[in-house]
Amino acid sequence: MRILVIQQKRIGDVLTSSIICNNLKTKFPDSVIDYMCYPNSVDVLKENPNIDNIIPLSNKVRKSIPSLFKFIFQIRRKKYDAVIDVYSKLETNLITMFSGAEYKVSYYKSYTKIIYNYTYERFDAIESEHGLAIENRLLLLKPFISEKITDVKPKIFLKNSEIEEAKNLLKSYNIDTEKPLIMFGILGSEPFKTYPLEGMAKIIDFTVAKTNATIIFNYVPFQKDLALEVYNYCSEETKKHIVFDLYCTELRPFLALLSQCEMLIGNEGGAVNMAKALEIPTFSIFTPSVRKETWQLFENEAKNASIHLKDLKPEIYEQHTEQYIKDHTFEYYAEYPLPLILEKLEAYFQEYKN
Repeated sequence: MRILVIQQKRIGDVLTSSIICNNLKTKFPDSVIDYMCYPNSVDVLKENPNIDNIIPLSNKVRKSIPSLFKFIFQIRRKKYDAVIDVYSKLETNLITMFSGAEYKVSYYKSYTKIIYNYTYERFDAIESEHGLAIENRLLLLKPFISEKITDVKPKIFLKNSEIEEAKNLLKSYNIDTEKPLIMFGILGSEPFKTYPLEGMAKIIDFTVAKTNATIIFNYVPFQKDLALEVYNYCSEETKKHIVFDLYCTELRPFLALLSQCEMLIGNEGGAVNMAKALEIPTFSIFTPSVRKETWQLFENEAKNASIHLKDLKPEIYEQHTEQYIKDHTFEYYAEYPLPLILEKLEAYFQEYKN
C-alpha cells in the first residue's frame, strides 16, 4: 500500500499529524508512507522511521497555477492507494482530487463529499486526556484501523551525532552541567501569541530564584532586539544565569539543544509541541484567543502544565467571541494575574521535583 499524508501550515501542526504515519506503519509495516508539508517543517519529520519520503510543497509552486498543476500530476504518477488530507484547503483538495487514490480521507466541509470518499466531522468539545488536536487526527485513521489507538504522542527522532553536537555546543559555552538547564520560549510565532515581555522577564526572575538554573532563550537572529529587551527587563542577579548568545539558527540543532534541557517554559506554540515530542517537560502560557481544548496536549502528565485565561476568568469567554478576544489580545494578556502564574509555576516546580 502506498499512502500520502498531507499537512501544511505550522511546525506544530505538521509534528502532531505525524502520529498518523506512526500508526499506519505499525498497522501496515510493508506500506510506503509519504508526508507532504511546507519546507520549513521538514526538519521535525527527518529520521522518523515511519515516514519513507518527505515531499515539500513550496510557496513558489503553490502560488503558480502552472507549477501547482505540474506538481499535482507528479503526485498522480506515484499511484497512491490512499491520501489522508489533514489540511483540506484548495491546493490540497486539488492534489487529492487528481491523485487517483482509492481512499481519499479528510474532514467534513460542505463540499468535501465531492472530493473525498471518507469525511469526518471534527470533535469540538469532547473530554480528552490527549487534547482535541490529537483526537481529530485519530479520526482520519478510521478507514484503516478499527482497534483502539494507543500510540498517540508525536515523536522527534534525533541522531546520536546531533545529540553529541548539542553537548559539545554546551561545553563550548562552559555550561555548568551540575545546574538545571531551562529553555525559555520568550517569543511566540506571532505578536498576538507573545506574552508581554516585561511579564516574561518577571517569570524568568522567579524561575532562577526557585531553581538556580542556567537559562537559554529560544529566538532567531531577526528577533535579537526583542530578546535583548526581555534580557534587560530581568534583574541583575538573573542576568548572571542567562547565556544570551547561545541559540540555534537551524531547526535540527535547535531540537538537539532542546533535548538537553531540563524543561521548556514560555509561550505556547511549536517549541512546546517539539519539547513534548522529545519528552522534555513544559510549562506554557497560552495566548487568550487560542482554544485551550485543542492544544493543551498531554496535560494528564505531571511534566506538562499550562495556563490559559479561560482557566482564570471563564466569564470573559461567555461574554465575547474568540475573534473579539484575538483582536484585543494585549488588553486580555493584562487580565492574566502574574501572582497566579507564579503560584502555578511554583507548584509545577514542586511537582516536577517529586
